[in-house]
Formats: sequence, structure tokens, C-alpha cells
Amino acid sequence: MRCSRFTGLLAAALVLAPALLRAQDDDAWRKAQVAAAERSERIMASAMQRKNLLGEYRVMMDAAARASPEDRAFNVIFSQYLSWFQTYVGDYPDAAISYSIAQPAQKEDAPSPLSGGWTAEPATQALMPLVHGRQAVFFNEAHNIPLTRTLTVAMLPALRREGFDYLAVETLYDDDAHLASRGYPTADSGFYVNEPIYGEMVRSALQLGFKVVAYESDQPGTPDARERAQAHNLYERIFRKDPNARVVVNAGYAHILKSGRYLGGKSMAEYFQSITGIEPLSIEQTMMIPHPEPDSDHPWYTAVVKSRVPDVPFVFVHPDGKAWSLRPGYDVSVFFPPAKMRRERPTWLNLLGLRKHVFVNGKRLCDNTWPCLVEALYAGEGDDAVAADRILFEPPPDPLPLHDRLRSLRGATQAELYLRPGDYRLRVTEGDGLPQVKQTIHVTDGTRAASTDDR
Repeated sequence: MRCSRFTGLLAAALVLAPALLRAQDDDAWRKAQVAAAERSERIMASAMQRKNLLGEYRVMMDAAARASPEDRAFNVIFSQYLSWFQTYVGDYPDAAISYSIAQPAQKEDAPSPLSGGWTAEPATQALMPLVHGRQAVFFNEAHNIPLTRTLTVAMLPALRREGFDYLAVETLYDDDAHLASRGYPTADSGFYVNEPIYGEMVRSALQLGFKVVAYESDQPGTPDARERAQAHNLYERIFRKDPNARVVVNAGYAHILKSGRYLGGKSMAEYFQSITGIEPLSIEQTMMIPHPEPDSDHPWYTAVVKSRVPDVPFVFVHPDGKAWSLRPGYDVSVFFPPAKMRRERPTWLNLLGLRKHVFVNGKRLCDNTWPCLVEALYAGEGDDAVAADRILFEPPPDPLPLHDRLRSLRGATQAELYLRPGDYRLRVTEGDGLPQVKQTIHVTDGTRAASTDDR
């Protein structure tokens, strides 16, 4: 069962939940967390027994709907698990609503970049001088907020031209021996890789000629042991064999913190420096992001987005060339502007212009059978490939239930896929039925949006 192989999931849930709740760190709460995480693991294992992704998602949603509002520990822990599956089916807004980590100001925060002569510049152009000459560049992400993957995907071509030749990915399983020859990831390649933008990261890297490497620890133990093992894997699987390698590393949250407190021990990045002697460039992408509740945004973020800033991911640069970082231990902080929506989907799915929006008529494709999952698969890839994009259509029943749950696309039956130019087949899963290819489409490189319906 693929979920049980990723030993970091339960630990991540336990680490992040207190930050979300700001709960008192006492023994009773800790025991409640552990019990909630173990229960969440069992539910997820049950979901994985279903015959398709839509079935897995429905098991997770049903468990959330049945949860008692008084079971605080379970609701916090399981909401994180649920949010992963919401990203898998392309329901990005509701994934952020299900689980979001507030960013209050901290005493070690740097002064606002709106003072001191800093200038906001698009990240794609401002980061390249910083990566020049580096052997290792670390990007982090929030696992259930794929917005924080978009810049990494968009920058891979420039990083390859700069001479980076490895992409190390935290989520990958090290036993997918055919990933490189196959040329695309599957759901069994790694846990988070089943999310379409993560799939694009791995797929793009392979197409660009990167050697894609797994480095996650598969040994149980303390968080500190996991950090050490990850760093050791990076050394053993890359630098011991290729001392001149140049590596892009994708990791979650504070694994890329180069110094300072980290879970009572050291971070992966700090162990990496100690083992290899290489100081990475650490690019933080999880703090300066929009939250479903604006009160959860960092105060500097709130002030910055009210000023005149780029409408793409951006960083602040000083006239002396130094980049602004919110906190010590990171070299630069990336700001992601508030999402713009088209047909209930965020436009950042265009991956900074790499993809086009493609109209989808759910009623026509789904034969009025709900819920309905529409997936766009690259024409040249197998049926086991992680989809390029997915849309879940889930219109509400009539009459609407008194206490309706989160509903993908706010119940709309028309939406847009985001796809690179090329050929695709659209696969549809209706209700409890088997996935079926319903249509093939061609997405052009022009400015006019493609469509699956002549309307």
C-alpha cells in the first residue's frame, strides 16, 4: 500500500497541528494527536483500497463528514490528510480551506521589505543571479498548497540551462526503477506526486534531462533522525558518486532551514551542509502566501500585496543585490500574490504562462452523473500516468442538504483545465464507474483558449 511507505506523513501531521491550533503542549493533547493520526492513517489505508482516485477521495470526504465537531484533535489532523486528496482531484481552493497554517509575526522577523530600499522583482528573473555558481538550490513547499510548487516548475528550464543536472524530490519512492526510462510519474512513484502540478515537476525535469533522485528516509525514528537520513541520502545518491553535481532539491516546509531551532534537533539542510561541505541557496516559499482567512496572513504580506507589486511570484531585492528573507536560516522569501479565479479555479494553474486554459463542459462529458472526475492525460503517456490536470465536478443535490460540506467548483458543471500545448485524452470517472476515455483534444500554442466544446 503506497501511503504506508511514506514514513513522514504521520510525523508531519503531528508536527504541524500544534502550529495550526496553538494548542497547549501537554501530555493529554499529545496522546490525542497520536490517536487522531493513527485513526487518519487507517482511514487513508481504507481509501487506498478503492479502485480509483475518485473512490479514494469519496472515502476521505465521507470520513470528514461523519467526524464529530467536538473531536478537535481528529478534525485538525484529518483535515490535513483530506486536503492532500483534494489537491489530487484538482480542488485547490477547498484544500487550502481544509488545512491552512497561519503566519503570525515572530520576534525574529526581518523589518518589512517596504522600508529600506527594497524593490519587488519577478522571482523568475531575480532568483537566477542568486543561483549562479551554486552547487545546490533548495526550494520548499507546503504539501497541500500546490501554489508553492508553481515557481519551482516554471524555473526548471532556466535552472537546467544554468547547469543544474539533478532534481532531488522528497516525496519519491526509491524503488520506482523505471521512472527515467518511462519518462513520467505514476501514483506509485511517490505520495504527493499524484497531485498534477507535482507530477508536472517530475515530468518536466525528466524531459529537460535532469536526473531525478529520491532522498526520503524510509527508516522509522525521531524527526532529527529523518533529517539526518535525508541529508545522508542526498550525499550517497548524488555527491559521493558525482562530486561536481549541481542539484535542485524540493522539500517540505523547514527542511531547508540552514540554521536555527528545528524540532529539537537539526534540519535536513543543516545536516546537508555538515556532510557535504556545500552551502545551499535556501528559497522559502511557504510563509508569504495568501490564506483562506486574511487574518492568517503575515502582517508584512498583507501590507505588501496592498502596494504595487508584480502579479506573479516575486521577491524583494536590495540595490546591493541582496535578497530579502523574512527569517534567519533562509536566503530569500518568495511572495505569491493573491489568487485570481476563472470558473472557480485559480489562474496560477497556468504555471506562469506554460499552460493554457481549456474549457470543459461537465454536463456533456459526465452524462449528468455525479460526482465526476475529468482527467487530462498526455497522449504519449500510459493510463498509469499522473494526469496533467484534473477537475472534480460535484454539483449539489436538489434540494441542498442543510449542512452541505465543501463542494468542488462550488457546484459548477463547467470549468477549465490548464494544459501545455499538445495532445491529450480526457478520461472520465462517473460515480462508482470505471474510468473511460471520452475525448481527445489538441491544445494550441496560440493566445486563444482551447476548448472541449464548440459552445
